[in-house]
Amino acid sequence: MATVPLTSLSHGAGCGCKISAADLRPILAGLARPADPRVLVGSETSDDAGVVRLRDDLAIVQTADFFTPIVDDPYAFGRIAATNALSDVYAMGGEPVCALNLVAFPLATLGEAVLGEILRGGADAAAAAGAAIVGGHSIDDPEPKYGMAVTGTVHPDEILTNAGGRPGDVLVLSKPLGAGTVATAIKRGLADAGLVERGIAVMTTLNATASRQARAAGAHALTDVTGFGLLGHLHELAEASGVAAVLDAAAIPAIEGVLELLEGEGALAGGSKRNRADAESFTAWGDGVPEARRRLAADAMTSGGLLMALPEGRAGEVDGWVVGRLEAGVAGAIRVE
Repeated sequence: MATVPLTSLSHGAGCGCKISAADLRPILAGLARPADPRVLVGSETSDDAGVVRLRDDLAIVQTADFFTPIVDDPYAFGRIAATNALSDVYAMGGEPVCALNLVAFPLATLGEAVLGEILRGGADAAAAAGAAIVGGHSIDDPEPKYGMAVTGTVHPDEILTNAGGRPGDVLVLSKPLGAGTVATAIKRGLADAGLVERGIAVMTTLNATASRQARAAGAHALTDVTGFGLLGHLHELAEASGVAAVLDAAAIPAIEGVLELLEGEGALAGGSKRNRADAESFTAWGDGVPEARRRLAADAMTSGGLLMALPEGRAGEVDGWVVGRLEAGVAGAIRVE
């Protein structure tokens, strides 16, 4: 098997390679919106997946997600990428059914064995989710990329979007942040084995249980936290819901070892810097919020947890961290205390 570190071949890492939300908005705004009445969720609110009604009691959830290597281990990369892609279905309150592999790979450079391990990792994640891999597409590319197009199902009356949040809702996050920092630390030789292991454990945890718990707890809105960071995805949720949000900086969970790295800029991801810059237009920071905590809130997460807007008093019914609340105010505005 090739010994070239996968992360050395990528210009970024994981979801940190996303085109910034600020750059995407004007591009997407110029595209025609689907007029088909079967489309229940489109791109209007920057939600996690599209949803199309098939019958009165059945809708399909459709999403695609792929990215460059976030870790050097091929199997772990494949599993992380697949877990990340499957998450979008869970974020809509759905269940994954099947998936297609999306592969860009330098076969001559890395060899068949490395690609086989990436695909094996993806297959194991899909199997854990109960989703069948039914095909895929591959291209030759000097920069490796992997992910999936995933199809799921949901009852049309049980869709959870990012647009249902209400003033007074409690915000709960199901996974700690910091994967963008871990990935950058790996690329720059700043990550020890323990940090890598903890990061992989977070990124390979499916959001299946969190999604089911959110549904059972009567969640009003749901999204997953990935490349745009907690600030970016909360902004989308609050804006789509027509409310403002408040975050408790000290309550935001971090992968063990990440906050220490964020005391400096050595492991600060480029995607996280873009997220922070984008967030300045809608975020007000309390004077007492430490710089490391500000960086954490903008971390360009990969395969992050679900951010739930729950009715007040029901946060105890889900596993996670209470990180803030929604309130009446300017739609999409965030105050970090």
